[in-house]
Amino acid sequence: MPEVKTYLEALMALDEAPLKLEPGQVIFSAGDAGREMFIVRAGSVDLRIGDTLLETVGQGGIFGEMALVDPAPRSATAVAGPDCTLVLLDVAAFNDLVRRVPGLALEVMRVMAGRLRRTNPAG
Repeated sequence: MPEVKTYLEALMALDEAPLKLEPGQVIFSAGDAGREMFIVRAGSVDLRIGDTLLETVGQGGIFGEMALVDPAPRSATAVAGPDCTLVLLDVAAFNDLVRRVPGLALEVMRVMAGRLRRTNPAG
């Protein structure tokens, strides 16, 4: 995991056009089509379904990753927190990174599995 995180941090630093967002700005809404994932370069992003906060993603975290493997509409709404700067990663860029750093795909799968477990607790 440290190898992947270091690689993502390097990717964030190389991006020439990070997205700088205002607090409260909606990045995408549940039901939107998605073709990219995001890396939080600075600040945080809240993931919500309706009024329910699912998770706050901090610096170095990813979100929107399901759009890279599943064409279904977005399952949650992403809202920028204070001092939010993002790096966008589309399917082509993600596939290129996975070819060069196969561990990245495993790390993304771990993030997806963790989120799935939190939203569907065993019971």
